[in-house]
Amino acid sequence: MSQQRTEGPVQSAIIEKLQALAPSHLEVANESHGHNVPAGSESHFKVVLVSEAFSGLRQVPRHQKIYGLLAEEMAGPVHALALHTFSPEEWSSQAVPESPNCLGGSLHDKKSEG
Repeated sequence: MSQQRTEGPVQSAIIEKLQALAPSHLEVANESHGHNVPAGSESHFKVVLVSEAFSGLRQVPRHQKIYGLLAEEMAGPVHALALHTFSPEEWSSQAVPESPNCLGGSLHDKKSEG
């Protein structure tokens, strides 16, 4: 199982809670540094999770499982969660896309500037 080792408390909680899905591969990356947030924030994460629990499920039910496990984090410190979920059969041939660059601010802010 692969995961980063410089976890903060939110990232550690996410990793711990996702163990309920018995992942064969798990990556939880704190991508907050690429967004308009204070240094050291834990608000934006990318999760790559491979689990038998996802076999036969479409993306929405897979994501619902994760959101259910991470309800406390999603109601609090986590602002964005990029999910890349795979069954073991799918994982062997999948590439995980890079996260897009943060555009900063909201669309509403951009409209009011112009």
